Amino acid sequence: MIISRLLFVLVPLAVSWAVTAWVCSQAEQLRLVDAPNHRSSHVLPTPSGGGLGIVLAGLLSGGWLVLEQASMDVRLCVVIALSLLIAVVGLWDDVRPLPATVRFGVQVVGCGGLLLELFGVPSASGSWFFSALLLLAGVWWVNLFNFMDGVDGLAGQQAVFMLVAAAVLVAGGHPEAMSHPVVSWMFCLAAATLGFLFLNWPPARIFMGDVGSTYLAFMIVFFSLATVLAGWLSYPVWLILAAVFVTDATVTLVRRMAQGERWHEAHRTHAYQRLARRFGGHRPLIFLAAGINIFWLAPLAWGCLFFCPEWAWGLVVLAYAPLALGVVFAGAGRREQEIRNAREAL
Repeated sequence: MIISRLLFVLVPLAVSWAVTAWVCSQAEQLRLVDAPNHRSSHVLPTPSGGGLGIVLAGLLSGGWLVLEQASMDVRLCVVIALSLLIAVVGLWDDVRPLPATVRFGVQVVGCGGLLLELFGVPSASGSWFFSALLLLAGVWWVNLFNFMDGVDGLAGQQAVFMLVAAAVLVAGGHPEAMSHPVVSWMFCLAAATLGFLFLNWPPARIFMGDVGSTYLAFMIVFFSLATVLAGWLSYPVWLILAAVFVTDATVTLVRRMAQGERWHEAHRTHAYQRLARRFGGHRPLIFLAAGINIFWLAPLAWGCLFFCPEWAWGLVVLAYAPLALGVVFAGAGRREQEIRNAREAL
């Protein structure tokens, strides 16, 4: 039993690493080379689309979990199909950039289809409002995860942290759920992301690309909704686990919109991008993000679930408040000229 479970995790890791290495070697022929520009955090042309390894490993794991069951789980089949749609459009965008309206439309279809499969058609005005709120949150998460995939290893380590931390929290409260396909899939996807990280760790040999970032983000949306519906975790727990990405992306977006900028265009004004330049490399930033996740957010999520669930939303505020102050202080969303003027004034 232990050996079979170990193989179930090692196989996605190996598949993801092998596919990522193949994409890296064939990047020019596949038209998956990311050329640097004034908005980039890299200075040399670098292969992209490495997230294809994560996608294939994730799809194979999901398919195996469906076949392993005595009766086919239609819900998992729908998730596999919707995640494949998200990944295909992401890969297309990596090869030949698509209009933002097309990408956004597909994300709405994917997240909307997921909500319909999990919750059904809303039957009351309150249900419609809650469904619309979840749809907005899902589409925003897919986009912000893509926005935050801008330096080596950051998105990969965030995905591994969220998936493993969520699975461990489920195990802490519901040990019987460890054999459930959803939890098994979480571990498999974390392993697949780790396989990709072997080639994406700073200095990266290959980038994740939209194919990987949008797929991972969509799958995290599914896992969050599925675990909440099962009664294993709660929305506050998932909000705490996602705090590093949500805070930076949201503060940056709000500030750029307030300044009248085209918020959907690529830029280098996220707090993580500014900190990477200030630190002189990507690796210190990765360790900083990992430290915040492990030593600040993980304990708060644990406390939110097991020690004081009645104070869950208060713990969400506690988790986000210092991070919001930190990203504001780091200059998230501020124009470069404003920062230069402020420094000259000092």
